[in-house]
Amino acid sequence: MRTATYFFIFLNLSLAVFEEPAVYPLPFLVTSLVEVLCLLVFFGRLTHFAKVTLRSVFWKDTKNICIMVAILLSLADLAVYGVLRMYDVRSIRWSRIVRPIFLINFAESRQIRRAFRSIRNTLPEITYVFFLFMFSLLMFSLMALKLFGERNLQTAEGLPYFKNYLEIVFDLYVLVTTANSPDVMMPAFDFSSWYALFFIAFVIVNTYIFMSLFLAVVYNNYKKHLKVMFGGVNCD
Repeated sequence: MRTATYFFIFLNLSLAVFEEPAVYPLPFLVTSLVEVLCLLVFFGRLTHFAKVTLRSVFWKDTKNICIMVAILLSLADLAVYGVLRMYDVRSIRWSRIVRPIFLINFAESRQIRRAFRSIRNTLPEITYVFFLFMFSLLMFSLMALKLFGERNLQTAEGLPYFKNYLEIVFDLYVLVTTANSPDVMMPAFDFSSWYALFFIAFVIVNTYIFMSLFLAVVYNNYKKHLKVMFGGVNCD
């Protein structure tokens, strides 16, 4: 039973690869039949569990309610999408986001729920570091607006450079990942090489200091909650 449940959960999650827009597209009839089959298996598994569980206990378990709601939402979305497709009306399968619910909430996924619960318990404790990082990002963005906003600089595409505050926040946020480095600083660097110091300082503070601190806080808190969950077992 456990192997069959895992197989159909994997099959249901894998449908995203074959549904439009898809990496390997299959006809809608094929993917919809496979999804209905998976949902029937999930419903049968839930029904089987309800037969061997007291009714009061079964309906008090939020995991069972989540699975039932996910099945109903998936069937409703599949039916609506199929009808709209018959009339050549373009739409999206919004119920795809509920598919991981099956992976988390079945009784066989106890270890996944533990990991998920540890992540959930860790999130409130890292908000302070996140707010500090966002404060630093906003302050650097404000400095960038004051430094470059009045220079009438342009990007390589001929667009205004660092004129809009929200666009500056987004560009510097991407710079934290170094994905747009050094392109984002080239208009300022071409105007004066001294402006490179601003971007160097930004990368040192936000990429190397804040991201390392953020990772350390996430790791330590996750390990702490995992130890509590497993009764003090060493999780290193």
